[in-house]
Amino acid sequence: MSTTPPGPKGVPLFGASRQYARDPFHFLTAVSEAYGDVIHFDLGPLETYMLTNPEDIQRVLVSESAKFRKPRFQDRAIGDLLGDGLLMSEGATWQRQRRLAQPAFDVRRISTMSEMMTDRTESMLTGWHDGDVVDIQLEMARLTVEIIVDAMFGSDLDDERIKLVQEHLEPLGARFEPDPLRFLMPDWAPTRENRDYKHALSVLEAVIWDIVDERRGSEYATEPASSVAGEPVGDEPMDLLSILLRAYDEGEQTEKNLRDELMTMLLAGHDTTALTLTYAWYLLSQHPEAEAKLQRELDEVLGGRTPTFEDVRKLEYTERVLNEAMRLYPPVYVMFREAKADVRLGGYRVPEGSAIMLPQWVVHRSERWWDNPLEFDPDRWKPENARNRPRFAYFPFGGGPRHCIGKHLSLLEGRLILGTVAQEYELDYIRDEPFSLRGSLTMHPREPMGMRLTRRE
Repeated sequence: MSTTPPGPKGVPLFGASRQYARDPFHFLTAVSEAYGDVIHFDLGPLETYMLTNPEDIQRVLVSESAKFRKPRFQDRAIGDLLGDGLLMSEGATWQRQRRLAQPAFDVRRISTMSEMMTDRTESMLTGWHDGDVVDIQLEMARLTVEIIVDAMFGSDLDDERIKLVQEHLEPLGARFEPDPLRFLMPDWAPTRENRDYKHALSVLEAVIWDIVDERRGSEYATEPASSVAGEPVGDEPMDLLSILLRAYDEGEQTEKNLRDELMTMLLAGHDTTALTLTYAWYLLSQHPEAEAKLQRELDEVLGGRTPTFEDVRKLEYTERVLNEAMRLYPPVYVMFREAKADVRLGGYRVPEGSAIMLPQWVVHRSERWWDNPLEFDPDRWKPENARNRPRFAYFPFGGGPRHCIGKHLSLLEGRLILGTVAQEYELDYIRDEPFSLRGSLTMHPREPMGMRLTRRE
């Protein structure tokens, strides 16, 4: 019996990185279908083990998570971008930052944010008109940036700064698209890509420091700094920025800690929610029967009024639509871990320091775990249909100690936005052919997501 898992044979130096870079989604699907539960290949110089069985994924993320760490092999650019924020930090640093951030994501605090979320959604709708065509990805990204800055920074972004953020997300994303030549090119090389990336990073850092300067002195206020999202718990506001500023004053945070956490929150806190909503609107436009079922639920539960936090738990089909969108189009389409020591997974030895790839894209679409996996079927999320499914056949927010801290915020936001918009408009995808996908830190549509707006009668 071989001690090395099967997998595609690469070429010297590049391994399978060229095939992966050409189309990561096709590559991941093809190798999973060809080779099974544990697959071995090289991505450039990186020895990689891909896991496709939920049982093995559960071991890595939950039951044996202490044997694995966040990867150290990712290039310096991601370190420049996110630093030691919650997504990338390890050990005592991560534990300290998670402890500090947790109150900002407390469910009781999140429950106070629904009015702010629907207010901002309704403000967006004032700029929409029957028959207009909008790029729904840009619309959702703008909205979710406004919400995360209000919810976690206790602040507002004016139109100019929102435009700056959106304009400079593209070169950041381009820097992390798969490229087999990148590992040969140092980050300091004066390439156009590196220059654009560094400029975009500096612009976003300037936006963050502007917000910090505006908020200094208000972190101890007994009144919220902006909207209801800054509602104080006890005597002090509990948005993330206020918490970090108080910790900074007490010597528990450095300016670098502030920068890293706020950059992580600005990017990760809006992008995945915006993408989930983008894919949900697309899928609804392609499945009018599901769209009609969603509208019936909204009409019955809400009767034309704005949804509240109390309404959310009644919007069961709305939640299923979002779950199904994240299954078919998981914004985080692949996760990585690194083995701290030699481990055995799926009957194979995985050496210390190896990359372990956990592909949501593959597992969420596998016929081993899902009936008709490529079909959009929100009712597969009914309790009776989901009862026997392996826990990690679906993991859009990761799992275990490192699960996404913003999960509940994102799910609340998604249901409120979907419910508010779908009461007023139907959205129809304007192109005849499907969109293609672009892999970066998250999974983005390659083309504009034009949607024609039709006001509901």
